[in-house]
Amino acid sequence: MPAARAGPTRSRTTAPRSRRGPVGDDRLGQLLLVAHRKSGLWLPAGGHVEPGESPWAAVVRECREELGIEAVASPITGELPLFLTVTRTLGQGAHTDVSLWHLLIADADTITDYDHGEFDAIRWLTGEEVLERPAGLLDPHMHRFTRKLRHVRWTRG
Repeated sequence: MPAARAGPTRSRTTAPRSRRGPVGDDRLGQLLLVAHRKSGLWLPAGGHVEPGESPWAAVVRECREELGIEAVASPITGELPLFLTVTRTLGQGAHTDVSLWHLLIADADTITDYDHGEFDAIRWLTGEEVLERPAGLLDPHMHRFTRKLRHVRWTRG
């Protein structure tokens, strides 16, 4: 099995409109994070669900657009999200961001490029490395997600 690596609505939170697709390399026990230009934070790749698009279809599209890879669902969750978060964003155009976090798998060496318009860099980190990073540099839910992922993996054996 490949190793694991580790969007908003404007004042409407009736349906998730954004999604995160944490990519993991299980073989190396790492998560892929991106340095997002607009937010100034390290977070999982992801984006908005387009009108009429299912959340999983958005995952597939965003993986192709942002990372140049095909989305492969983790056997832990399949095409269902592992995590749901609601966050009020800051700055100009602040809005409520409802995100579904789908867990994906990839080999670290298959991601050789990324969307340079959206991201300054990408980095593979172990769960421990994610948890050692100051929370203010990451997606506000990244530490909680990482702990949940560790628990889910541990309980699955």
